[in-house]
Amino acid sequence: MEIIDKKTGKRIIDESKKINKALKKSDPIKRNAEKDKGLEDQENSPMDPPDVYDPTPVEGVTYHEMSPLLERYMDEHKAGKDIIDGFEKGLIKFREEQYKLNDEINTAFSEFFQFFDDNILDHNRREERQLFPLLHQRLIESGEKGDGDEPQTAVDMMEDDHVKFIQLASLSFNLLGLAARLPDAGSKMFVYDVAFSNGQELIEMLRLHIFREDTILFPLAHKLITQAEFEKMIAD
Repeated sequence: MEIIDKKTGKRIIDESKKINKALKKSDPIKRNAEKDKGLEDQENSPMDPPDVYDPTPVEGVTYHEMSPLLERYMDEHKAGKDIIDGFEKGLIKFREEQYKLNDEINTAFSEFFQFFDDNILDHNRREERQLFPLLHQRLIESGEKGDGDEPQTAVDMMEDDHVKFIQLASLSFNLLGLAARLPDAGSKMFVYDVAFSNGQELIEMLRLHIFREDTILFPLAHKLITQAEFEKMIAD
């Protein structure tokens, strides 16, 4: 399927070819950039792993060129990053203080979990209802899909992330509450350690998810979906 840039009228090919290669691998949204000359024989080491934030972004699309719907999603991501940063600082401080709560830590935790319930869950539901169904269809039509009887696209990965967010947030929140009520000091510390690990995993997943949507998925949506279709999404 040929993709036509709505502004220039030119065919868009590069992004389609790059994403199509990645969809046939384990990660349907992370694309492999071309290796630099002279680095073909260089291997990754456990002490020098590849950067998960290194996939080549979809170029040629700026924030202000996107639909207001995509701009709103990105604005909400930006607001979420500050809350996520605060939660991470609170978690680290909590462990440094041997898992003793103070006003600063308690505020960071409360703000994050409240933001998660009020904003992140709503944001994810709107993506799944407004954007993802049509984008999934367009990705398949343009060849941006994995192999198999039920082809997977980048949208499937994003929806899987949404489910994992809920699981990790619920687990972290409940473990923090459980640990505070345990009388045995050793058990209390163990449960707090597990809560800390789950919280850190949630933070990293949220950051990576935001990065992939802002730099790859949303620019692709801009190229594959017409302005009229975006306006209909907003109206619905």
